[in-house]
Amino acid sequence: MTTPGGRREARKAATRRAIQEHALRLFLAQGYDATTVEQISSAAGVSHMTFFRHFPTKESVVDTDDHDPMIAALIRDRPPDEEPVTAIHRAILQGLAAVLPDGRDVLLERTRLVLSTPALRARQADNQLATRRLFASALADRAGLAEPTYRMQVLAAAALAALTTALAEWSDGGGATALDALVDEAFTILRAARR
Repeated sequence: MTTPGGRREARKAATRRAIQEHALRLFLAQGYDATTVEQISSAAGVSHMTFFRHFPTKESVVDTDDHDPMIAALIRDRPPDEEPVTAIHRAILQGLAAVLPDGRDVLLERTRLVLSTPALRARQADNQLATRRLFASALADRAGLAEPTYRMQVLAAAALAALTTALAEWSDGGGATALDALVDEAFTILRAARR
């Protein structure tokens, strides 16, 4: 049985997904800069205020998702004796296995949009910092530490750079090469560079 709170959360998630899907469609059809929040709201069948309850800015409708928290949770669940870069690598692959079957095209278009839109690229540094901290904290939690060590922070940053490079390569190639294969290759290169 679904609780009232569960139904409310499901409705919120559905509204959020609808706003993002309509935004992406409009961005692709008429360009990011030419698309207004009002157009997105209208296409999604929600008010301007509802848009801003879900997304504080137009940029956030593109770069907001649940992928990073999901990967962080998967990192926490990796065996504690597993080497940190391996834990992140395997958690990313588990996350991709969950996201790609239904969300491949959306992820590809969002990645293309971020890489080709100056306003979104400018936000990427802040987003990457937040993701690096999230991954490093997950490594610390997995090791039973209150705070990540400097080593964990560096390893999280290196792993995130490998993932970001794989995403860019995937996007540049139009998604022709499997993203998980590119991620595997990026982490192989990363491990080889540490020797």
